[in-house]
Parts: sequence; C-alpha cells; structure tokens
Amino acid sequence: MGAMAGAPLQSRESSPMPYTDRDLDDLREYRPSVHEPDDFDLFWAGTLRSTRAAAVPLRLDFIDSPITELEIIDATFSGFDGEPVRAWIVRPRDTVPRAAIVEFQGYGGGRGLPGDHLKWAAAGFVHVIMDTRGQGSVWGTGGATPDPHGSGPATPGYMTRGIAHPDTYYFRRVYADAVRLIDDVASLEGVVSSQIVLAGASQGGGIALAAAALSDIPVGVMPDVPFLCDFRNSVGRTPLEPFTEIARYLSVHRDAVDRTFRTLSYFDGVNFARRARIPALFSVGLMDDTVLPSSIFAAYNAYKSPDRDIEVYEFNGHEGGMTAHWLRQVDWVRQRFVGP
Repeated sequence: MGAMAGAPLQSRESSPMPYTDRDLDDLREYRPSVHEPDDFDLFWAGTLRSTRAAAVPLRLDFIDSPITELEIIDATFSGFDGEPVRAWIVRPRDTVPRAAIVEFQGYGGGRGLPGDHLKWAAAGFVHVIMDTRGQGSVWGTGGATPDPHGSGPATPGYMTRGIAHPDTYYFRRVYADAVRLIDDVASLEGVVSSQIVLAGASQGGGIALAAAALSDIPVGVMPDVPFLCDFRNSVGRTPLEPFTEIARYLSVHRDAVDRTFRTLSYFDGVNFARRARIPALFSVGLMDDTVLPSSIFAAYNAYKSPDRDIEVYEFNGHEGGMTAHWLRQVDWVRQRFVGP
C-alpha cells in the first residue's frame, strides 16, 4: 500500500490535478519555525501529575451485542482532573495476552456504537477506542462523554474553546485524557503492556502524536493524516474547517493574535514530534484541503525517532489511504512489535 511514496510529482503548472500544497520534494524538506514555549515540558508534567493524582480505578462493564465472535467492553476511565471518560474495548474471546491498539477519533466524532470498530480485534489485537470529550455529534454514531468545563468567547466547534490561556484550552483536557487511558490499558488483563501502539486519523492522529510524546508506555504510533500541527501556517492557509474556526475567531478578536498562537504552541504536533522517540508510521494525502500536507510533513520531519516512515497518497485528500492504509498499518505493527 502507499506505492506512490517517493514518486516524483508534476508541478502545479503542468498538472491538471488540484494539489493543495507544495511539491513533494519541497514537503520532504519543510521545517517551519514553530514556536516552542520555554515551559512546555513543565506545563505538561504538571498537567499529567495533577491528572494522575485525581484518577480512580478503571470500570469495565461487559455488554451483550449481536457481535458474537468478539468481546465488547464498555470502559470508563479517569481523564483530566479525574473526570470520567468512556471508551470501548474490543477483543477476541479468549484469554491469550495480546498487543493493544489504542485509537483516537477524528474531529467531531465519538466512540460510536458497539460494532462500529471491529477490524483491529478481528486481526487479533485488543482494540481500545477513546471517546473524545464533548464531541460525537458531527459524524458517526455518537459519543458518550461530556466536557464539563466552561469556555470564554469561542467560535462554534472546539478549536477556540478556552483558547485565551493554555490552562483552559480544550485540547489540554483531551491530551490528558489520552495519556490516562494509556496508563489504564497497560494494566488491563490480557494486554501485553510492552506491545501498546497508538493510532488515529485526522484529529485522532494529532492526539496520538501528542500521547506518543507524553507517555513512556507506547512502543509505536500511527498518525494517519494528522491534524493539530503547524498551527501558524495551517490557520493562515487551510481553506476548510476546522482550522478556519481559529481564523474566524481572530477576525473578531483582532488584538488576540499573539496570545492565541502562544496558547496553540503548547498543543502543536510539531513540538510533540520533537519529543517522540518511538517508531512512527505517518500518512498524508497530497490533495488534502482540510489538513495541509505541509502541516503533516512539518511534524514528520521534526519527529525525533529515526525509525519513521510516511505513506504518501498522491491523488487522495483527507480520506488518505483508508482500508489500503489500514492493511499497511497491520503489517507495520506485526513486523515491528508482535511478529507474524
């Protein structure tokens, strides 16, 4: 899968296809100057310390469903500030210890219904799907986790909620939720704690990238067309939502530009990529006008581990490689971490 990776591209002038960004050769060298706050590591260490201090034990509820060949568990874990966050655990019906895939959802989606996520478990993994607090009402089959925090003035969506300060920004809570879930997955009976790999597409890819840097438990990460990277460039150049939520906010709050991008620097995937040291498999669609290819390459090129790869889908947009890429991911995980 992803055979187009590394293939030369036609220039914009000679190609009839609507590439949304730079040529591939330029993308492979793209390294923007993304601001990194001096207290970035202290900020996240304090966030995770207080989050873990408030945690209570994981709750597991075994459910009945029409899915008879796999076991589906309704999990509730402690996220940011000890707040309850929901997840599904889907696994084969046996007692064999298995590698786990922890997956995060795209923007506006939730964990969905039992039966929405079967492929990873059918391939022999314990699959954990985190609900995204406050989301789950834009696509898919819903979410089940509220976000009980208020917000100052914000645009519709999640991108500007609490954006006046890093402490109150929405994604502080989401990233902390992700790290806490990984903590609990590592202690699950039937999970090989040394074989936990993170996955997610779009927003889920951005969350996975942050969690790969913030947790020392995962052994690999697969950010699929990852969102939430290279904010300054993305907000100014991306034609479609959700980055346009921030542009719309700044068109009203004209004096908040510096403050806003300072907040966002604590959540930029490029800054997390600089700290991540586990193997990574990225993907990008060169016709993506939701998450610009340059923003994905900004994170990929900054990624700390030399064991990294990126699948380039030349004629795809934000859908990326879809099932073709999932097959590539399964092969990548099995070869590196669990064997054939």
